[in-house]
Amino acid sequence: MRQAIMTEPGVIEFREVDKPDILSPHDILLKIKKIGVCGSDIHVWHGKHPFTSYPIVQGHEYSGEVVAVGSEVSLVKPGNKATARPQLVCGKCKPCRRGDYNVCENLKVQGFQANGCAQDYFIVPEERAIRVPDKLSFVEGAIIEPVAVGAHSTRRPSSLKDENVVVFGAGTIGNIVAQFARARGAKKVLISDYSEFRLEIARECGIIYTYNPAEETFEEALKRVFCDEGFRVAFEAAGAEKPILNAVNNINNGGEIVILGVFDKPAGIHMSLVCEHELKIIGSMMYKHEDYVEAVDYITKGLLNIKPMVTKEFPFKEYSDAYRYIDKYGDKSLKIMINLE
Repeated sequence: MRQAIMTEPGVIEFREVDKPDILSPHDILLKIKKIGVCGSDIHVWHGKHPFTSYPIVQGHEYSGEVVAVGSEVSLVKPGNKATARPQLVCGKCKPCRRGDYNVCENLKVQGFQANGCAQDYFIVPEERAIRVPDKLSFVEGAIIEPVAVGAHSTRRPSSLKDENVVVFGAGTIGNIVAQFARARGAKKVLISDYSEFRLEIARECGIIYTYNPAEETFEEALKRVFCDEGFRVAFEAAGAEKPILNAVNNINNGGEIVILGVFDKPAGIHMSLVCEHELKIIGSMMYKHEDYVEAVDYITKGLLNIKPMVTKEFPFKEYSDAYRYIDKYGDKSLKIMINLE
């Protein structure tokens, strides 16, 4: 079978390797159909991911067709669609024992610290697998992973119902977070980005209120959207210092700020404001299994509109071209898919 392996930053080689065999009664063999490319993959492409070494087979957002199952698998059968969480956890550390395996002390993520799914066939264990409903496409199946990130992060604040919410960053994750906030009952959701393309996609997905820092100040946007009410919940999905400072400096007293963005350097937060205004700064790491389940449920019920986020597909043999496209047109693209069909 074909396998795409990144041998060093910026270099993807294609190899012929043996098709994997089911070894456990709980194994599921998938024929991979679609793979999503995310921002973390781009960090690996540029050699800037702090926890990835080479060579590495990428791919952690994916969907496939079930072609074989172990003798004790009951979740799916051949012909079904499926995906799976890419988390490899120890099950023994304190976070794992209390059920917080998403922050396992020995966490390895397929595509980063362990080989991912960038190949024709891929084995997943039933305990990490999710059946994708027949009515969903393989593209929708591949986007379940980032949707689960949105599901998990929007569970982190105490409540979103009837709250004004700001989302910094209108990329795939920010867009999904904003949609989840709205679906969870937020009063108004304001999303920001420098890319007018991304803001237009957000509006197409149903996020009414948008803000471009190149066109108005944050304070002007707050006044325009929230009047004198302000906002009590913020999500930082841009990984930049200015948004987190805007959040800390402007959020209502007693507010909650959830951090999803990947920061490559420290952000100069004024901790006195965090203390005096009794703010909560909350990290959000990946997801748990129930977040995948909820992601499938929300997509299936039409509570999220994800189709506008898929910008372009590249055939498997043009894997490297997908990265180059993102480098060149990053401000005019959102979710890029690799097509193995």
